[in-house]
Amino acid sequence: MLGVADRPFALFGHSMGASVAFEVTHRLRREGRAPTALFVSGRTAPSCMRTDRVHLRGDDALLAEIAELGGTDRALLESAEIRRMVLPALRADYRAAESYRWSGGEPPLTIPLHVHVGDRDPKVRVDEARAWRAQTDGRFTLTTYPGGHFYLAGQVGALGAAVAAELAAA
Repeated sequence: MLGVADRPFALFGHSMGASVAFEVTHRLRREGRAPTALFVSGRTAPSCMRTDRVHLRGDDALLAEIAELGGTDRALLESAEIRRMVLPALRADYRAAESYRWSGGEPPLTIPLHVHVGDRDPKVRVDEARAWRAQTDGRFTLTTYPGGHFYLAGQVGALGAAVAAELAAA
């Protein structure tokens, strides 16, 4: 019986998850088990790391950043109890995302790399998304959608169709 590891698979990651999917893809390639495709979304290319330091800001500034990105119900951000519970995790997520650096030193991937980004994402300019091209010698696509960092919420159908089409073509 075939296990999941014996079947073709692809990875998708959004924001910090894009960096995680990228790193996992490289690790799997070193182990001889690379995915058939990598989909990254809402993240600058590893060569375009920004110097944001949101995780060092005070609580109010961190919450303002979260509110500006959208994707989080304002009522949650206004609840003192919720803020107290989530602020440490949010700060840790920002610290991880902002301190991540691609070490380089490995050859480009050879699998298809598909990049998706909102056209008004304050965290990723389209040229920073296009720079992912250098990370693969395989097929590369860049798709922009109307919206900001959480463009996915309003583009589920279009994003799903794009991913499905690329997987079908592979």
